[in-house]
Amino acid sequence: MDLLLEPVSYEFMQRALATAVVASVVCGVLSCWLVLVGWSLMGDAVSHSVLPGVVLAHVLGIPLSIGAAAFGFLAVALIGVVRSTSRVKEDAVIGIVFTTLFALGLVLVSVTPSQTDLNHVLFGNLLGVSRSDLVGVVVLGALVLAVLLLTRRDLTLLAFDPTHAYAIGLNPRRLSALLLGLLALTAVVALQAVGVVLVVAMLIIPGATAYLLTDRFQVMLLVAPAIALVCGVTGVYASYHLDTSTGPMVVLAQGAAFALVYLLAPRRGVLAARVAAARRRRQLVSRPA
Repeated sequence: MDLLLEPVSYEFMQRALATAVVASVVCGVLSCWLVLVGWSLMGDAVSHSVLPGVVLAHVLGIPLSIGAAAFGFLAVALIGVVRSTSRVKEDAVIGIVFTTLFALGLVLVSVTPSQTDLNHVLFGNLLGVSRSDLVGVVVLGALVLAVLLLTRRDLTLLAFDPTHAYAIGLNPRRLSALLLGLLALTAVVALQAVGVVLVVAMLIIPGATAYLLTDRFQVMLLVAPAIALVCGVTGVYASYHLDTSTGPMVVLAQGAAFALVYLLAPRRGVLAARVAAARRRRQLVSRPA
């Protein structure tokens, strides 16, 4: 009980746990669509592109989430414009935009005079989340979850069959833009937890893990945030007792969960597949000629 109760006796740990829970659940839900649509690289692009916005927001003295969201939307818009007005393929456009904006952010960090260490933006500062930061995370997280739940049927149809979505009167381009906007806001939410570099892990690993466990998307929407939630809490507690960096421990817990599912999943795990193959070989050998 001491292992469980001692960390939450500190206010900064309470805020860290609350932030990790909100960020994990929001990222876990959104990751289901990102995995199905195949937007893993897009998540990486948006998460890295918010860095210059965070630095500029710090310089101007406005909330960091505003600058991060602005540059997240800017990255999405730039990718869309360049992709539609040139012959360059989508993956190349994404790489160009996010590396350029990320490099701009690193340059701004290096030349910005500040008594605050802006490097925590890169790797997260979960234990340094203030009350105002927590309020912002909760508000943005609730907004993203509400929109995802209200539009889940349309977004699911977009992921599985955009042609059918267009045939029944939906606008796939508008739905894609909505999903990209939610991705930008979610990157801002996760930024407080794990920083720019590791946001993509929280946006991909839970959905990929749940994808190995179930064939039903509705079940996947429950499994992914549940895994992310457990890993978020586990990572925060482990970082406290092991005296390690908190954000990376959260991501490391998610990576460990994926590895276990990859090996031990009942139907799609590597070991389960080998056992099933061995069973089939024995049945073939024992079958009479």
